[in-house]
Order: sequence, then structure tokens, then C-alpha cells
Amino acid sequence: MLSKSQARAFFLGGTLVTFLIFIGLTIYSFMPSNDQTNYASIDKNVVRGKEIWESNNCMGCHTILGEGGYYAPELTKVIDRRGDAYVKIVLMSKQPWQPRGRKMVAYGMNEADADAVVAYFKWIGKIDLNGFDRVVSPLSKVKN
Repeated sequence: MLSKSQARAFFLGGTLVTFLIFIGLTIYSFMPSNDQTNYASIDKNVVRGKEIWESNNCMGCHTILGEGGYYAPELTKVIDRRGDAYVKIVLMSKQPWQPRGRKMVAYGMNEADADAVVAYFKWIGKIDLNGFDRVVSPLSKVKN
């Protein structure tokens, strides 16, 4: 059994050690050599693709990096899975896209906007995911 002063010392010592570990890990995570964001390859086309993604509320149905809606497929690595041409055809289609009974809005994008969204998907696909190379939507496990 610890005395009151020993318990206080143990608490303060443990708090100090935990605080120092937290500060050390914070500094380590902000070191440039640990940057996993793929920030250097952002250009105005990637930014335009992100703006189109947000203005059309694509995240209402799709997920990127595991965040978003679960109605439609996960798009983090969509370029690796489907390729540029497939994604552009879907985005530029004048008819609603209806794979497996789900219906995607017909955006009918022009080629420049479709290229921007593809550039955004390419940039997202190159982010280091710490070994989680395949982010999976819960719906991808459902058989239709």
C-alpha cells in the first residue's frame, strides 16, 4: 500500500512520463520525413477535382478513405481497379449509371471536369495508407 505522498509522486511521475511520450510522438508525426499525404503532387487539376467532388456531394453516396456514404462503391483506389477511361465514361455519361440496381446521377461532365475528378482520384489513390491498400466499404461484402 502506498502512502499519500507516494501515491501523489506516482501519479505526478506517471502523468509527466505520459505527457513526454505524447509530445515526442507529436513531434515525430509532424516530421517532414513522415509525411504520408502525397501533398507535393497536388496541382490545380487535383484541387478542381476536389471542388467538383464536394459541390456534387459525391460523399453522400461514395466513400473515400473510408469516410462518406455507403450506398455506392468506395473510390479510394478506383483508378487502380477500373482505370482512367472507365471513370471518365461514367462521369461524362448523359444517361444515369445503374450498376447492380443502384442509380448514379448522370452528371454529363465535360472532358475537363472529368479529367479533374480523375486527377483527384489518382492523387487520393497514391496516399500512403500504412499498409491498408484496400479500403473496403461494408456494401462491397453484400452479394446482389
